[in-house]
Amino acid sequence: QVQLVESGGGLVQAGGSLRLSCAASGSGFSINSMGWYRQAPGKQRELVAITSGGSTNYADSVKGRFTISRDNAKNTVYLQMNSLKPEDTAVYYCHAQTTSWSQRRFYSWGQGTQVTVSS
Repeated sequence: QVQLVESGGGLVQAGGSLRLSCAASGSGFSINSMGWYRQAPGKQRELVAITSGGSTNYADSVKGRFTISRDNAKNTVYLQMNSLKPEDTAVYYCHAQTTSWSQRRFYSWGQGTQVTVSS
């Protein structure tokens, strides 16, 4: 139905910045919301940021540092990450909630991209 392809992860020093991108492709769907989750070793996957219906929400740990945005023309969501901390180290996953032509809702995940922040 929909495929999500992520890019932009990498290794940065504390205080640095990264911009993650996630492009949605496919046919027969509309996007209801897109967001970013992350999972660090030994921890559950957690919501980082989400955009839906013109509103955005952030985890408390990233407020003021991360910004989520969408380019509807490109079906792409971005996560601008500034002032990165070692505790931000995780695999970051793009997520999308979509509605098909038959009005069914689907939940899609990207493959994940590694973000490593060194101290």
